[in-house]
Amino acid sequence: MSITTRNNVHIAGEGRLTIVFAHGFGCDQNMWHSLAPNFESRYRTVLFDLVGSGESDLATYDRRKYASLDGYASDVLEIVDELGADPVIYVGHSVSAMIGMLAAIRAPERFLANIMVGPSPSFINDGDYVGGFTRQDIQNLLDTLEANYLGWSSTMAPAIMGAPDQPALGEELTNSFCRTDPDIAKHFARVTFLADHRADLSRVTTPTLVIQSNDDLLAPMAVGEYLHRMIPGSTLSVVKNVGHCPHLSAPCASIDAIERFLAALNH
Repeated sequence: MSITTRNNVHIAGEGRLTIVFAHGFGCDQNMWHSLAPNFESRYRTVLFDLVGSGESDLATYDRRKYASLDGYASDVLEIVDELGADPVIYVGHSVSAMIGMLAAIRAPERFLANIMVGPSPSFINDGDYVGGFTRQDIQNLLDTLEANYLGWSSTMAPAIMGAPDQPALGEELTNSFCRTDPDIAKHFARVTFLADHRADLSRVTTPTLVIQSNDDLLAPMAVGEYLHRMIPGSTLSVVKNVGHCPHLSAPCASIDAIERFLAALNH
């Protein structure tokens, strides 16, 4: 099976540089509809679905391979190599921000920049580190998800989205969660919410932008500030937004942050 089919890869635009967009947990590439088209006139844009999500080939979902985010990072590197492009600009939302970081650590020559939208290296509080949740909070979340995935989705998706003045976005995320295979979602949720990649942050050499919402249920301000401190030479851009998906609920501010960052890099 081709990588393009496995990950449902779609390419648009004809620019000299390539931007790869990677979605978060419970989502698919359609979640970039308010942001990615803005770049098509100047860049080649690449959208794809993580294996197990969207229109990817679910038959290729291997629980052993995807027992950690490293399996997804391997897929990202295969997609980048398949593109045959010069080094790419990678834009990852939430868990895919960490996936892109791991890929760039392994093959820094393949990445011009890493743009993290609502990232978190660890959701669990630990000593002085504020991830936003206690370990019991996360365990309760996973237990609820395991017992009733659809019910969990209908409750959590609007809370994760935030955007109280845009209720349609909460419905959009709920529908996305509900389209995801429940067994795969349960497995991916454990991998996502129990991951801890704080020790990897100091290994980053790729120019990095952290886009942080000022009010985010899943990744509070302290997380964005921590990433900025720990990733050498990183840039932090705080977007006025309630929720975990500023690329949907505050697309103009998110686009402006990306544009400023790329301009500073002469990209």
